[in-house]
Amino acid sequence: MGADGGMSYHSLVPTYHVENFGCRATQADGATLERQFESRGLARASAAQADLVILNTCTVTNSADQDARAAIRRVQRHNPLAKIIVTGCYAQRAPEEIANLPGVTTVIGNSHKHQLAEIVLGERPREDTAFLPVSTLTENLGRTEDSIFVSDIFAHTELLAAPVFEHTTHESDRTRPNLKVQDGCDNRCSFCIIPSVRGHSRSLPLAQVIREMNTLVAAGYREVVISGINLGRWGRDLMWGGRPRLPKLTRSNAVQRFEDLIRAILSETDLEKLRISSVEPMDWSDDLIALVASSPRIAKHAHVPLQSGSDAVLRRMHRKYRPWHYREKIEKIRAAMPSAAIGADVMAGFPGETHAEFDATYRLIADLPFTYLHVFTYSARPGTPAAGMPDQVPVQVARDRNRILRDLAGEKKLAFMQSLVGQSLQAITLNTALDDSDGEFTEALTDNYQKLYLKGHHRPNRWITARVRAVRDEAFVADLMPTT
Repeated sequence: MGADGGMSYHSLVPTYHVENFGCRATQADGATLERQFESRGLARASAAQADLVILNTCTVTNSADQDARAAIRRVQRHNPLAKIIVTGCYAQRAPEEIANLPGVTTVIGNSHKHQLAEIVLGERPREDTAFLPVSTLTENLGRTEDSIFVSDIFAHTELLAAPVFEHTTHESDRTRPNLKVQDGCDNRCSFCIIPSVRGHSRSLPLAQVIREMNTLVAAGYREVVISGINLGRWGRDLMWGGRPRLPKLTRSNAVQRFEDLIRAILSETDLEKLRISSVEPMDWSDDLIALVASSPRIAKHAHVPLQSGSDAVLRRMHRKYRPWHYREKIEKIRAAMPSAAIGADVMAGFPGETHAEFDATYRLIADLPFTYLHVFTYSARPGTPAAGMPDQVPVQVARDRNRILRDLAGEKKLAFMQSLVGQSLQAITLNTALDDSDGEFTEALTDNYQKLYLKGHHRPNRWITARVRAVRDEAFVADLMPTT
């Protein structure tokens, strides 16, 4: 410790802390950053004690930017000797803005995130890529010069990937790792800043996906979530002249589509349950729907972004489907999987959204068998076409529409859950136990993505079958079914 109680930058083992903001992809990037530091011998510490504090930011909304700035102020207040490194999407979008904030030492955009530890620790590239020994790292932690490392994200092909785990107190209780297999997006939705801060769509090679999956299976994990910025586009960038550009770990003659990735995971690993994160509407092919519906090893869960139920709004958003296309996809998913969780992202208050256009969204959602919604209020992002559109919806009107859609989503979720009372469901136990007047319960997550409270105390990371006897506080209350 220093004389003032702060951490010494010349401690025996340098320490780091990574704090992530935003989506699953950002969390996956953060897990890779932790790998970078741990492989160099640094030790993890809290934000209040670490020598290096890395803030891995989001910039999808104004509030996301505000959260990052508040975190910078908090770290500087609680740990004034820390070196604050800001990375992620906000760093890629507005590096100079962040570099001018008090306390920020270095700004490293997504374009250089794969070299973050190397940059921060002052390493010099070496042909053998050997890491500097820990004893020399302490000499580089005292650097004071502000630095910005950001370049054209579209020129980069690096994809960071490491599994992210549910937050737990003990590592032995970790469950449901999330593995990012795709990054970037080639769509150009008029409201979205993400392509400009994450670059072109790029995929984790199949062999690497299978290696990561088998490592997780060998470590005892029974459910893995795969995710990406535009997950359904996995594999498109790996193709060259109709054939994969990179070696593949499968007996299939061609790995071209997202469905092929799913089949390879099922055939080349012993993973008990695969859960698929968000997939765009037009990537829910009949083949993918049939595959998810037919395999007991794939969770019955479909997240299908909607954004708006108005044809005119979807066109202004530059979305590539129409409301009738979307309706057809959801109805096919429900017909194939009657008890599946079906969710969507919906935006309230897009520029120019009239009462009639909002009503079209409301009516489409009311008609379709959703079990949950993620509702967002439109937030103008600098440089996007939507930010310059006329007739920006007043904030209070957008918030009121958000509340109306959330209320509708709550009604649909409750109706779906009540329809399952008395039925038996598969669920994976998590690490949370709670007590109430009825005794002790263990939290679990059902195959169809519902929270479940299981009577009694049960070890985490176990697949069980439970009979639902009630719905309480947006969760099932259930009893363990005896095994046969």
